[in-house]
Amino acid sequence: MAGTQHGAAAVTGLGLVTAAGSDAKQTWSEITSGSAPRGVRTLEGLQGLPCDFMYTVEGLDLEAELGRATLLMDRFAQLAVVAARQAVADAGLDPATWDNSRVAVVVGTAHGGLHFYDQQQAVLDQRGPRKVSPKVAPLSVNNNAAGSVCQDLGARGPSLAVSTACASGTDAIGTALGWLRAGRCDIAVAGGAEALRSRLLFASTCRMRALSTRMDDPAAACRPFDVARDGFVVGEGAGMLVLERPEHARARGATVRACLAGYGSSNDAFSPVASDEEGAGIERALRAALADAGAAATDIGHINAHGTSTVMNDLVESAALYRVFGDRPLVTSTKAMTGHALGAAGGIEAALTVLALEEQLIPPTVNLDVQDPRVPVEVVAKTARPAQLECAASSSLGFGGHNAVLVLTRP
Repeated sequence: MAGTQHGAAAVTGLGLVTAAGSDAKQTWSEITSGSAPRGVRTLEGLQGLPCDFMYTVEGLDLEAELGRATLLMDRFAQLAVVAARQAVADAGLDPATWDNSRVAVVVGTAHGGLHFYDQQQAVLDQRGPRKVSPKVAPLSVNNNAAGSVCQDLGARGPSLAVSTACASGTDAIGTALGWLRAGRCDIAVAGGAEALRSRLLFASTCRMRALSTRMDDPAAACRPFDVARDGFVVGEGAGMLVLERPEHARARGATVRACLAGYGSSNDAFSPVASDEEGAGIERALRAALADAGAAATDIGHINAHGTSTVMNDLVESAALYRVFGDRPLVTSTKAMTGHALGAAGGIEAALTVLALEEQLIPPTVNLDVQDPRVPVEVVAKTARPAQLECAASSSLGFGGHNAVLVLTRP
């Protein structure tokens, strides 16, 4: 049975801030609706690039939400704090009464505070050094989100910023699972956050031919596993989970939404940007997560795949999924509705996997018109599909060869 190998953690709270919605309920409703993606828009500052659009968080007044604290946070950290607050409230926890020395925070991000860094580089170039903000160092570092969440919640247990490119959010949650098992904390707030609004990074990623250039129809540009895919579309957002030791959750009468049963990670040791073409690295991570969870491949009914909409990623990942699971699990990529939120993707998709288990419903890959015949797994397209689910997985792959997988079960 899944979760018996090393001990599962109880998932008691979720927080989501995405282009699909400003909280978990709204995001889930939008993602499962089968409607066209929203929040995809041209971004000021990207004009003239082959890709000038991204999935953005809208309808959320961060200054009203966070007050003057926004002055001490890059945008990615602001999104992380909002999602963390949501997750803690959803778990029924009160930061004023918990033992804050036993509360851990782990936040993954790929690029951290590059948004503020870019802004201040422009100030330096245009107005000189005397006009540069003294906050560049504290706001641009990758731990700005983890530190800000700790300060906002008063969490004084172990804390870490994880940066394994697009696997960061998944690795952050896996790290928190290890801390809970080791008894280093009773509660962990873990996930990922990203807000990449950098002309330099967009220009560079365009040069890599990794971004979609479907400028005539941006909402249809992110199309994982589709025969006509031409690259990913950047998204911003945050996804945070509250994890607890099962005994702690039981003692306070918490509602357990799911169990985090296993975590696996690996590295391709192949290329700074490309995955191992055979998919051996992600296959190792998948098998490690199953072993850690004490689960068999046949236990997995659903996989929220990394599914970036790049030609090679979708082929490599789907081939590895087929070797491990065959064609039984129903696969989806929710990036068609959220964009590729990079270091936040794993946190967002872990939360969506919890919701899929709760609702017994698999979100669709909305822009999938014609599945690439080279993709050997069954991908849920267009319309959400009801399914009997007891166990599901979420996978992430990142630049540098990083692979990470979570296995989640119903409580």
